[in-house]
Amino acid sequence: MTTTIDGTAAQKGLAVALDGVSFSYGESSFRFDAEFAAGRITAIMGPSGSGKSTLLNLIAGFEVPDAGKVLIGGVGLGNTPPSTRPVSMVFQENNLFAHLSVEANVGLGRSPSLKLGDADRAEVAEALARVGLAGKEKRLPRELSGGERQRVALARVLLRDRPVLLLDEPFASLGPALRDDMLDLVTGIHAEREMTVLFVTHQPEDARRIGQDVAFLDEGTIAAAGPAEDFFDRSGPDAFRRYIGDRGGTVAGSQHVARKRT
Repeated sequence: MTTTIDGTAAQKGLAVALDGVSFSYGESSFRFDAEFAAGRITAIMGPSGSGKSTLLNLIAGFEVPDAGKVLIGGVGLGNTPPSTRPVSMVFQENNLFAHLSVEANVGLGRSPSLKLGDADRAEVAEALARVGLAGKEKRLPRELSGGERQRVALARVLLRDRPVLLLDEPFASLGPALRDDMLDLVTGIHAEREMTVLFVTHQPEDARRIGQDVAFLDEGTIAAAGPAEDFFDRSGPDAFRRYIGDRGGTVAGSQHVARKRT
């Protein structure tokens, strides 16, 4: 059985669907029709300005569609505010409060007012241990490395225990080795919780490393979607292959690091 850090049953992933969702700002317009399978990791890829972050923001509730519906687990979210959606989101800038300690930043995942009981504090400590930050509870974000700050954000995800996790390029500023460590941590958390994960990345290597599915965005719409292995062979969509710099079925300038996941 999948369990949370306190031993109770964890919320497993739910399907995410966008049904005729349209959204625009300024001269940019987007239209999304897609369904992301429950419990799988989907890499969201595409050129800058294609709508990757907009897609996540619509699911999280930070943006409101002009038309159409966002559904999670088959339930339309309507005007449901971000704080009550069954979603956690990790941003590139990790969204930590500079004046709060590591444990307080994680504790916000349980109580926005930080009214935490002994059991809550124990769970905060367990979450920090799970992401490799035991002993750093009292530090401030400025006293941590970039990778450690993102680990704090992931610990908060563990405490929130939501069935959908959205990652908006949270590891883009990290070096290759540290980025791989963080991707492996996400994979481990996914294996434990079986949540639905959508992660935006510009790195084909990242998609190959942990992605089970790929959604390729182009010109404000989802141009192609499907199993990751179908994108990284010679039969992959032409626009996607051009985007990643495919030369004869391989990613230019990178090693093949794909592995199959079930």
